Amino acid sequence: MGVISNGEVIETGIVTMLSPETKVPAITYATRVEKKEEEEEEMFVVPPLNFSMVDNGIFRSGFPEKSNFSFLQNLGLKSIIYLCPEPYPEENNEFLKSNGIRLFHFGINGTKEPFVDIPEDTVREALKVVLDNRNHPLLIHCKRGKHRTGCLVGCLRKMQKWCLSSVFDEYQRFAAAKARVSDMRFMEKFEISSLKHLSTSFRSLKR
Repeated sequence: MGVISNGEVIETGIVTMLSPETKVPAITYATRVEKKEEEEEEMFVVPPLNFSMVDNGIFRSGFPEKSNFSFLQNLGLKSIIYLCPEPYPEENNEFLKSNGIRLFHFGINGTKEPFVDIPEDTVREALKVVLDNRNHPLLIHCKRGKHRTGCLVGCLRKMQKWCLSSVFDEYQRFAAAKARVSDMRFMEKFEISSLKHLSTSFRSLKR
């Protein structure tokens, strides 16, 4: 289409007068910009709170919101380990179903001090899921990705023969000012002998 100037359409040297009844397409620059912004917004992906890679095929985060679903799709997840006692929201369940993701629910109550109750058997069962390459890629999450997730990852690090100071440094990096002595005490005392037969060598598997 030609250029509109003072009520005239100029195209390849031909000048055509526009009558009042002539309809000009309402595709303006502003409309094109708005459309482009909408397309870019659809392409924009947001990771969950406190998201990080733990090892090949293993990730950690806070609770995934709807705005995080596109990001999680890009990970090609096979499994999610959920560490809170509350039922998984229906919206999240629908996301899992539509993407063929298996949910492992290990309900662990919050560990606010001084009332500490971290079930060691539950953490051990969750670790078995983490250590099974067939469940990878896998996401571990609780509510904020700090305490329960931090304890599970810390116990995994013990199995990977990390020294305690490194285990605690990683835990504190995510928990920050909310770090709990009780969590670190749990990780320090966690017994890994019954899990030593399981491999801690992870490989990234495609779905």
